[in-house]
Amino acid sequence: MVARLSLAILVSAASSYAQITVEIDNAWVRVLRVKQAPLETAPERQHPDSVAVYLTDFANHKAGDVGWLPAGRDAWDNRSDHPVELVLVELKPGAPKAKGWPVELDPVKLEPAYEQVPLENARVRVLRTILEPHLKGPTHDHPSYVVVYLTELHTTMTLADGKQVDNPRHPGEVAWRDPYRHTTENVGDRTAVEIQIELK
Repeated sequence: MVARLSLAILVSAASSYAQITVEIDNAWVRVLRVKQAPLETAPERQHPDSVAVYLTDFANHKAGDVGWLPAGRDAWDNRSDHPVELVLVELKPGAPKAKGWPVELDPVKLEPAYEQVPLENARVRVLRTILEPHLKGPTHDHPSYVVVYLTELHTTMTLADGKQVDNPRHPGEVAWRDPYRHTTENVGDRTAVEIQIELK
């Protein structure tokens, strides 16, 4: 797991700015947290193929939506009267092949009611995982992936070697996961939702 980097970059444009924080940076991805105040604009910036996870309503997207942004140059303007926040998972060009894909014990096939696929292409498969209170799912596999927690969450993960990992999380947190096989139980009292960007 990669520790969060405490690097904050202010991208200035005239009298406005967008705040961009680097959350994860490894051989495969750079994960950015983008925040904009109401009515803020930002200068154009170049980005590689990316997956956006919207933590608040933004333009035509609702909080919790996922979008694919092909490599290009974009300028994001927040024309609303509320602050916006999103997580941008940039896929590094020329990165080594991600580990673990395809998976043997596929959670989508094992639990289709709880593992939705809002986005899939040649680079990624994105899962929206729904964890009902006290639900313990079947043992399943993951390739290398980025997880974005949309809600408060408290799970216990049991790994293939029997080790248990306590995993309390807050909305908006992100993490990097190497490939592994595990079982997940939602030990909280509320339904939890997370987005997993699996690398192919």
